[in-house]
Amino acid sequence: MKRIIGLMSGTSLDGIDAALLETDGDEVRRFGPGETQPYSEDDRAVLQDAVDRSLTWGFAGDRPDFSAAERVLTLRHGLAVQRVLDAAGLAASDIDLVGFHGQTVLHRAPTDGRNGQTLQIGDGQALATATGIPVVHDFRSADMERGGQGAPLATLYHDALARQSGLDRPLAVLNLGGVANVTWLAPDPDPVAFDTGPANGLIDAWCHRMIGQAYDHGGELAARGRIDQAALDVLMTHPFFALKPPKSLDRWDFTLDPVLDLAAEDGAATLTAFTARTVADAIAALGRPERVLVTGGGRHNPVLMAALGEAIGLEPEPVEAVGWRGDLLEAEAFAWLAARVVAGLPTSLPSTTGASEPVCGGRRADP
Repeated sequence: MKRIIGLMSGTSLDGIDAALLETDGDEVRRFGPGETQPYSEDDRAVLQDAVDRSLTWGFAGDRPDFSAAERVLTLRHGLAVQRVLDAAGLAASDIDLVGFHGQTVLHRAPTDGRNGQTLQIGDGQALATATGIPVVHDFRSADMERGGQGAPLATLYHDALARQSGLDRPLAVLNLGGVANVTWLAPDPDPVAFDTGPANGLIDAWCHRMIGQAYDHGGELAARGRIDQAALDVLMTHPFFALKPPKSLDRWDFTLDPVLDLAAEDGAATLTAFTARTVADAIAALGRPERVLVTGGGRHNPVLMAALGEAIGLEPEPVEAVGWRGDLLEAEAFAWLAARVVAGLPTSLPSTTGASEPVCGGRRADP
């Protein structure tokens, strides 16, 4: 068993999740302390600038200079590691590994038989040097080099937790981050996973544009609005929904164009309904689960959760209902995946990403 700190910074650019696990990459012996540290407005501006420049670049031509964003990421993630150490009463020498996801700034799924490309910025070597702890990073590239989507990667961790918790199957584990993805755990040995469409990303962008807020607090804006069926119908015509899984998204693959003529409240209601409907359609295509467990920031939005329940026909439950830590689950996953990387175990399967074979994806940087 190894003591590992996992780190995750999602596409919402809201902050860093950090969590300590004792694990061998199969069983989790102990869940240590964890926390979420929000980015400052200045940090978010630097990271958003990196995203904007990466979207303009699009993997064509010279790569932009991300050094300013990587300095911010190294500093903030190093502080997150220290906060977890302090909470656990441990020193850096007590930790075997750090699992560092980095910050996704651009993701292009495979198309027409061509491999996709993904970029998570963040200097794993600099973080190892700063913390004095070996760092496992670059979890997605190896999967995409073998024809995979490079996402979602928390699937095998969901499977391990479900086994350890003794949960009945079929079970759907839904992650509502910037993008929504589902893990389908049937009695079959290999789990299935894919992105289903937007989760909070479009709603967040709409709130920022219309009311100057980072997200829809408690779903209050959507609750005051009415769903515009015509706009929803246009949103549902996106070609992503005709693709068969495995499939993946960049948060910026969808636009706000279909709702730009709506009032703030109606746009929020329509985008919330869009997330609920696309998630429900994805789950229905898989089967009828015993339960739908929800992790990620979207589970804190009661309006979205109610819309999901109506669309799915089954009340979704936050993962806390089975004793999991929804705010830390992604960070835990990258701690667990780091253990698998050093043990040479698969971090993705053909059924979860579409890779040609099971892949052990990740690179190690030593202090």
